[in-house]
Amino acid sequence: GSHDSFSYWVDEKSPVGPDQATAIKRLARISLVKKIMKKWSVTQNLTFKEQLEGGIRYFDLRVSSRPGEMGQEIYFIHGLFGIKVSDGLKEINAFLEQHPKEVIFLDFNHFYAMDDSHHFFLINRIRSVFGSKLCSVECVEYVTLKYMWEKKHQVLIFYHCPLCEEYPFLWPGNKMPAPWANTTNVHKLLQFLETTLEERSRYGTFHVSQAILTPQVKTIARHLVRGLKNTLVHRNLPMILNWVKAQKPGVMGVNIITSDFVELVDFAATVIALNDLLLEEDESTT
Repeated sequence: GSHDSFSYWVDEKSPVGPDQATAIKRLARISLVKKIMKKWSVTQNLTFKEQLEGGIRYFDLRVSSRPGEMGQEIYFIHGLFGIKVSDGLKEINAFLEQHPKEVIFLDFNHFYAMDDSHHFFLINRIRSVFGSKLCSVECVEYVTLKYMWEKKHQVLIFYHCPLCEEYPFLWPGNKMPAPWANTTNVHKLLQFLETTLEERSRYGTFHVSQAILTPQVKTIARHLVRGLKNTLVHRNLPMILNWVKAQKPGVMGVNIITSDFVELVDFAATVIALNDLLLEEDESTT
């Protein structure tokens, strides 16, 4: 999985998003501030298509309306506005059309400046883009690749909003817990990932290990122009990847792992390779 999967492009000419504090919005009237914001808002370099081609199958999505804009159009957002959600969904669907056995998870976990009419607009877009590819809510343990292939389903949508109950193809957010360490310290992050795996629900939900470091205000103040990638990611990714390599998948093990800048190390291939351990287990029991 990728963290803030859509953030490969944000619009520094757009207003600051409703996910930001009032003080930041005031500061952002200075054009340089938005340039700095972009350095800290972008957590991926690759487009959706490039991430899919690189093996990413879980997408972490934050969305918002643009206050003051006519209509209900919804955009991706992380400090600054990204592309229209419908454009991103079409890009993902084009990949699925070409690869009918691939399955993806779209996790809509943060909504900003959205009333019911915005939600209805977005949900209808999801339905019109993916149609019969959408997998209805089911017991998690039933959802195997074999099940998805038989039903010709390719997309699981997680929607962290009570409205999900009205649509059979929207999985509730509590089926995709993603505990967040909220730290700049890689040792604290790895300890947090270990602890939350131990606390993971044994049955009934998926589980996201967010292998990401989060800048604090003082981090940004000290390294204004260096940005997220140069300050936190480059230096710590090798240690995070070593943690990934030491994991086991399956019950009480890792399930979905997300990272920033997924192409900087062999992240996707390393996570995918963990599945070989399950095959080895199967062979040893048979």
